[in-house]
Amino acid sequence: MTDDQAGPPEAAPRRRPGGRTARVREKTLRATLELVARHGVDGFRYEQVAELAGVHKTSVYRNWPDRDRLVSEALLQVGEREAPVEDTGDLRRDLAQLLVAHSASLLTPTGVALQHALQPGAVNEAVKGVLDAYYTERVTAVQERVEKASGEDRLPGVDAAFLLQLISGPVHFHRFRTGSPLPRAEAERIVDVVLAGLRATAEADDQP
Repeated sequence: MTDDQAGPPEAAPRRRPGGRTARVREKTLRATLELVARHGVDGFRYEQVAELAGVHKTSVYRNWPDRDRLVSEALLQVGEREAPVEDTGDLRRDLAQLLVAHSASLLTPTGVALQHALQPGAVNEAVKGVLDAYYTERVTAVQERVEKASGEDRLPGVDAAFLLQLISGPVHFHRFRTGSPLPRAEAERIVDVVLAGLRATAEADDQP
């Protein structure tokens, strides 16, 4: 056991302290993501986090007694803010905006860190559990948004996890093919095709 892995892994806390403590935590979490993006989940040390964040090393050790907890909280708290699921009342618009934000986030330290963390064998069960929780939160948010839709936006019986797979796949293809964010017009076209297909499938299933 190294000095960066003292103690058993715990679930990442969801505290939101205020004032200077909040600023220190935010800087530390963002520095962690940047280092994970550069070196992978196991390729950085607490000293590097403290130096990059401009905080004292003891602050990092005190708040995150082990590496898994530090990486988990950074991925969960920072990652979920970079591509929120909005609710403007227009499902098409909200899904397109989610794709645009997600595409842009893939090019940030957060996005690169998530990609490192998702590599097979890159993380242990503690971090994997947080990634699963992050994905579950996203699916739940999209499911609530879909169920709230009305009128022409209504998509009866749609599985949000399946919907996310359909609309996010092209985002990752675009990212690796071009290395640039997805244009909004392309995001809208993806959403239009997917929604049209889901509606057509639902109509076919309803026919005797």
